[in-house]
Amino acid sequence: MIDIRSDTVTLPTEEMRAAMAQAEVGDDVYGDDPTVNRLERLGAELVGKEAAVFVPSGTFGNQLALFTWCPRGSEVILPEACHIVQHEAGAASVIAGVQLRTIPSPDGVPGADAFHARVRKRDLHAPATSLISYENATSFGRTVSRAEMEAVKNTARAAGVPVHLDGARIFNAALALGVDAPALAAHADSVMFCLSKGLCAPVGSLLAGPAEFVAEARMKRKIMGGGMRQAGVLAAAGLVALESCLTRLAEDHRQAKQLAAGLAEIPGVSVDRKKVEINMVFFDWPPAKDTARAEAAVAAFLDRGIRINMSDLGRFRFVTHYGTGGAEIEAILNAAREVFHP
Repeated sequence: MIDIRSDTVTLPTEEMRAAMAQAEVGDDVYGDDPTVNRLERLGAELVGKEAAVFVPSGTFGNQLALFTWCPRGSEVILPEACHIVQHEAGAASVIAGVQLRTIPSPDGVPGADAFHARVRKRDLHAPATSLISYENATSFGRTVSRAEMEAVKNTARAAGVPVHLDGARIFNAALALGVDAPALAAHADSVMFCLSKGLCAPVGSLLAGPAEFVAEARMKRKIMGGGMRQAGVLAAAGLVALESCLTRLAEDHRQAKQLAAGLAEIPGVSVDRKKVEINMVFFDWPPAKDTARAEAAVAAFLDRGIRINMSDLGRFRFVTHYGTGGAEIEAILNAAREVFHP
């Protein structure tokens, strides 16, 4: 079965399975798990931060950042299409107790002026802005340039608030922009990145930032139920992800561009190939605006041994990853030619 719903569907590599079986462990709540400690040090180093804390998921890491930075009843400014708003189950209102003030973001990349226009001071009618947050790479597979990131940082500094970067795929973004990850993370006070998106780890993310922030986040992680005890068994896979799987991302990007080129040749399919920057291909097939047609297309792909997600108003997303190779790309395109025929 070929699965291109997301880069979260990858299976752990044999190297990861061996590392997990052999991992040296201790009680991480006491700080005694050497494998977790090593992962946190490496993760912080790879994004140029003082410290990092290991968490179960990207959602956990983002919500932990909000919980740590933001007083209850304050306000976070962020793009309306970002993961924190769209895909984290309203957790910000439950955990941090904050209001989300969103910015229209068709491509997921609002400018610094849009953030500036929404910063508020507390008064009788308005909550105070306590954090600015955005993604790089974005949920639409787009990248945010260093210049744009610097402009947002300057806006935040002028307002006296920190910046949190949802860097779930920061290594993809850095690769696409031709820089290293610290060059991007330098424009944010904290950054979360995933080990299980494109890097094959079965679970886990890291939240990185200043040592004082991470120490407080570690306390808040305990409140959220994130004290995972002998978590070195999981951290071992994360170490392999960071030490061995980052180089694979270039191949994922190449395959996405190959997939986009093939889809663009199918009559009735519309792909903006210039927007394929990382390992995600978004494309429009107008008949899928009809829910029945969209469901039929998903079923037709499944009949051909390919799992895809349901479209969103006619737009599909295909994601390349460790489980896709040349043969899989060819099979996907052959299926697409049959399913999307005029």
